Amino acid sequence: MATKKDLYVGTDKHRWWKEAVVYQIYPASFLDTNGDGWGDIPGITQKLDYLQDLGVDVIWVSPIYKSPQADMGYDIANYEDIDPSYGTLADVDNLIAELKKRNMKLVMDLVVNHTSEEHAWFLDSRSSKTSSKRDWYIWKPAKYDADGNRQPPNNWAQILGEANSAWTWDEETQEYYLSLFTPEQPDLNWQSNSVRAAVHDVLRFWLDRGCSGFRMDVINLISKVQTFVDAEVVVKDNKYQPGDKYYANGPRLHEWLKELNRDVLSKYDTLTVGEMPFVRDEDEIMRVVGAESSELNMIFSFDLVDIDNVPGDFKFTLHPWDATDLKRIVNRLQRLMLERDGWNSLFVENHDQPRSVSRYTDDSDEYREYGAKLLALMQTTLAGTLYVYQGEELGMRNVPESWDESEYKDVESINFFKKYHTLYPNSEEKQALARRIMNKKARDNARTPVQWTSAPHAGFTSSDSKPWMRVNDDYIAVNAQQQLSHPNPSPGTFSVHAFWRRALANRKRHADVFVYGDFEMLDMSHKSVVAFRRWSEDEEFVTVLNFSREEVIWGGLGSLEVKTWVGGNYDEDGLKERKVGRGVDVELRAWEGVLGSVAREV
Repeated sequence: MATKKDLYVGTDKHRWWKEAVVYQIYPASFLDTNGDGWGDIPGITQKLDYLQDLGVDVIWVSPIYKSPQADMGYDIANYEDIDPSYGTLADVDNLIAELKKRNMKLVMDLVVNHTSEEHAWFLDSRSSKTSSKRDWYIWKPAKYDADGNRQPPNNWAQILGEANSAWTWDEETQEYYLSLFTPEQPDLNWQSNSVRAAVHDVLRFWLDRGCSGFRMDVINLISKVQTFVDAEVVVKDNKYQPGDKYYANGPRLHEWLKELNRDVLSKYDTLTVGEMPFVRDEDEIMRVVGAESSELNMIFSFDLVDIDNVPGDFKFTLHPWDATDLKRIVNRLQRLMLERDGWNSLFVENHDQPRSVSRYTDDSDEYREYGAKLLALMQTTLAGTLYVYQGEELGMRNVPESWDESEYKDVESINFFKKYHTLYPNSEEKQALARRIMNKKARDNARTPVQWTSAPHAGFTSSDSKPWMRVNDDYIAVNAQQQLSHPNPSPGTFSVHAFWRRALANRKRHADVFVYGDFEMLDMSHKSVVAFRRWSEDEEFVTVLNFSREEVIWGGLGSLEVKTWVGGNYDEDGLKERKVGRGVDVELRAWEGVLGSVAREV
């Protein structure tokens, strides 16, 4: 097996963005400083010391541009202005200045597959078929069925509302426009040279202002197959079908990403990460993130967050999985990047996913902290740029099952409930299934306000204000103030926050191993245990994780010799009692993870 020296010769492979810890902020839910119940930019600035102390190097802020908020800011009406609900451009300038004082950086959320229907570009485009910006968006005439009823140009389903068409009818100009996400988010036509030039100008505007890179929203959807044919019928109960075969990783994607890099990104020192759903082909991934690709630094691979989706179906499905599935996914992506000189991103949470402690482990009061720390241990010892989502460092969990569907604010959740009410109006069983699916997988789970204190509204906003979204009911027990004031609840233990803080420091201290080192997954067939070894020229570690509620005795170390157990998510005073030596059995309690230092072979 290749060693670190084989793969990373000299220092030319070392980059700041590989070693960086990126913390995603969903600004509406982070911290409100003016009492309107909506998070704001000054709230982010106020917490920079907290983030720096945690070990964060870069903050990625979800869209704060001017927007009517049809999809929480991912519908942008002006790329060069800030929505008043968040603050002003001066607030952003101050944020950048304060970040620089702390040697931290800002990454903006770039949403250029689509705009808001209120963007000046679209208002011009829809004003007339002869508008100079008509071809800035994707317009098509209607089709008609045998009975003369008007139909969309094809059968593609809307991504955020699978029961709906991806096309929206415009009465004024008597054509449909493509709107893959919602009718309020028309897709830009990247075939237009003028569109691409305008997007390049947006990047320059923010880079010149002091931004250090971009998270690029659904960037692999910018190139569509121009025939716009019907998608295959794979979901029998739906009139409209997943059309990603025709709009994800289209024929000109790489041409346009290279153009973006050549004309703009290469002129600056940036971190670039592409959100690229629907992509599994390894050659396609490497064309984007390979060291010589001249496209993007990395992408978000969705394999791990799709682990509980029924293959080939929409995301709101419940599919059983175990540790063998997790190992297959992690092993594939880790080895792919090592062997083909690419780069991974590491994440299990973001604004579009439910809380990881609820999804991958047991979020009961008994096991929530262990599960949150288990996931921290896994992520901080894998290779790639690490992304931590706000509240993940506290072990925040999904909303309670008791919440009524009216508490769900996300357009995708609202559309899903509407679909079930329409299809099954008299079935309590189906309505209960819809609530169970939303409780497990709705985006709302990650969008509840950050739990700062045990004060009213978890300290997110003033006590006499109403948050834009309900605070999770568990905030009195789960909050930053409590964990910061009690980082070591009992001898040998750590709060979730303290565990994350130490794990991030350990990752940086041993970057040659955990960031740049080699990787081998152990015991691919065990149904509960995920274990892997990481090593550099000088040192080696093994991570062993029990993804189950059962006690396990695992004998998969083989010839590896553990010198000492250096960390774990239970009482670490007990680590010295653990067996060490060559090929010893590892005893693991429910949701327990341990990190061991391995003797190097001479």
